[in-house]
Amino acid sequence: MIKFSSSSKRTTPGRKLAMTILLGLLLSIPLFATYLLVYDRESQSQVARTSIVEGWGGPQRIAGPFLVIPFSRVVTRDAVESGRTVRRTDREDKLLFVAPTRSAIRTRIDAERRHRSIYEAVVYRSRVQIAGQFRLPDFATLNIPPDSLRLADAEIRVGIGNAKGLAGSRPAIRVDGRTLPLIPGASLATTSGSGFTGRGPIAAGVGVANAALMFDVAFDLRGSDELSFLPSAEQTSIDAISAWPHPSFTGAFLPNRTPGASAFPANWQIGNLALNRPVVTIGEQEMGADEAVTIGLLDPINLYSQVNRATKYGFMFIGFTFLALLMFDIIGGAPVPGVAYLLIGAGLVLFFILLLALAEVIGFLGAYLVASLAVVALISSYSAAILHSWRRAGVVAALLAGLYAVLYVLLSLEAYSLLIGSGMLFAALAGVMYATRRIDWGGVAASDEEDAALG
Repeated sequence: MIKFSSSSKRTTPGRKLAMTILLGLLLSIPLFATYLLVYDRESQSQVARTSIVEGWGGPQRIAGPFLVIPFSRVVTRDAVESGRTVRRTDREDKLLFVAPTRSAIRTRIDAERRHRSIYEAVVYRSRVQIAGQFRLPDFATLNIPPDSLRLADAEIRVGIGNAKGLAGSRPAIRVDGRTLPLIPGASLATTSGSGFTGRGPIAAGVGVANAALMFDVAFDLRGSDELSFLPSAEQTSIDAISAWPHPSFTGAFLPNRTPGASAFPANWQIGNLALNRPVVTIGEQEMGADEAVTIGLLDPINLYSQVNRATKYGFMFIGFTFLALLMFDIIGGAPVPGVAYLLIGAGLVLFFILLLALAEVIGFLGAYLVASLAVVALISSYSAAILHSWRRAGVVAALLAGLYAVLYVLLSLEAYSLLIGSGMLFAALAGVMYATRRIDWGGVAASDEEDAALG
């Protein structure tokens, strides 16, 4: 049984453990304040990123093209006038929307980073080419008289999420080799009317069922972070290439990939049955974001997310370090005052603030190395003074260095972080249980021996 002197009678190991736990809980206040600081800096970063891309285009979405043919339909309605039912015949103007039977989309995305102060955003220029075929429907089955079609006013509409992205671009729409004049706006409701439209007469011979129109559309588009396509044809193929090393493919459809592939080029093959949407409609049928093919060009290392996750492990750092000091105190006979716990805990919390501040300037990896080395040097030097031994301080330094190394592994291997963390806690608990198996936490034995000596 480990014995304690009379000076330790009033401060038993159990009381020291309780004090250590209380001080650890007290340090949760600055640790939570650090978490809020990370959130605030991330919000400022988002505001800065928004200002960078505001005039560039933002995340872009491309819908269409659609062949839009205006026509008139005679509608008979019954109305009550002066107590009598009167039948009226009105002529209504409608729009027939025809999606392509096939559409081949090809895009090249050139991404770059743009900076403002210490903040940055990923922007891109994309060259988009869409080629395919429209096939006119059987108008009789739609109850549309062919002579009611205004083919001279037909349009091909392309929707763009943010028309600012067309700055500096000269879009071109060609039908059967003939270039159509473009008009702005008046595009698709799916993109809130943003985009461009080619308007011009369709050849006179195509006002019959199954007549085919070959088309191609080409334009340059600026945007940031993401580029999305809303497929609409009976058969849509999308081919995307880029030099960006870390793309993210999300949305309703994933690309056709070879096992293990995680970069460009990417290809999608999407049939109309998967879209569950008709090719021909009277009036526009809006498409939602849940039907999109999305190519993300986000930065793979979100430093605020990394710092935020690291901060959540702050209690682990405080707990392991305080546990080591407590073992030196109650087993090694090197008393550690409560103020020392607070100062060392403050140094551990300061690591996360240094990590955040440095990461915004030199990147996460460099910031992690600098901040961890600084804190290990600071706490180990102070530990040498309060423990009266550089050897004991070396143990503290080795513990902290190991913790920072493990934390970096946890941040890098997110999928296995729970497994690694739980294994560490189990090993630490087993070690503490073994090291303290003979400790009299209440100091009862020591008190009995002192009373016997005095008696």
